[in-house]
Amino acid sequence: MTKQLLLSLLSFAAVGTVTIRAQAPAAPAAAAPAYAVTSTFSAVSQYMFRGQRLGGPSWQPSVEVATGDFTAGLWSNLPFKDKVKDSSAPEFDLYGSYTFSVSKDLTIVPGFTFYVYPKAPTNAGYYRSTSEPSLAVNYTVAGVKLTPKYYYDVVLSGPTYELTAVYALPLKDLGTELDFTGQIGTYRVTEAANNTTPGVKAWGDYWQLGVAAPFQLTKESKLTVGFAYTEGRDAFIKQGSSPKGANSLAVGRGVVTISYSHAF
Repeated sequence: MTKQLLLSLLSFAAVGTVTIRAQAPAAPAAAAPAYAVTSTFSAVSQYMFRGQRLGGPSWQPSVEVATGDFTAGLWSNLPFKDKVKDSSAPEFDLYGSYTFSVSKDLTIVPGFTFYVYPKAPTNAGYYRSTSEPSLAVNYTVAGVKLTPKYYYDVVLSGPTYELTAVYALPLKDLGTELDFTGQIGTYRVTEAANNTTPGVKAWGDYWQLGVAAPFQLTKESKLTVGFAYTEGRDAFIKQGSSPKGANSLAVGRGVVTISYSHAF
């Protein structure tokens, strides 16, 4: 999510009655900004998270700041239709990461995400906030970027394991590309519900296949259109010694996304 603006200045000088058309010494190139800011405004047809439908059609504005190898941002989800009953919307996620380069094809990225649900109904078992440190490895081979990633939710008390593959197919005649994404993941938490005794366990698997096409509108802005199908499978909840039950939020849905990004 970064872009930069460069300015150059040329000047001429005139001295006394004699005009000197000598070009002034070239000014040093402007230093690249110490940071870059990108704002994105997205609309999605469904809000799906790890194979669970957490909302209907939603706005998802975000802002991200990058400086060197460090990135931080704020992402949000604001449903405007078909809100899921007793859901914890709206949602605000503060995230950050640092990239360590091992080689041109290999990076290691520790990070964190802090999830905030200011209107979450705690009396219905929801949390007002949770947090996840994470560790990812990015490895590119034959043009395919592979990213295994590990998360651990310190509030829900459990890990998520995820593998993502991304491949970009250039479409030079159209001035864009097709970004194909595939993802599989699994999670297991032991404190899925707030203020509940005995504790509630939740576990399940999910997968996603998607494609997106970015269109550069100006040097600073672009429009991206995408579609993905994602599904939650073998998802269950269990409290204490009670029998396990199916997680009703785990479903399969197609998601259309339209995003506009602008870099400052």
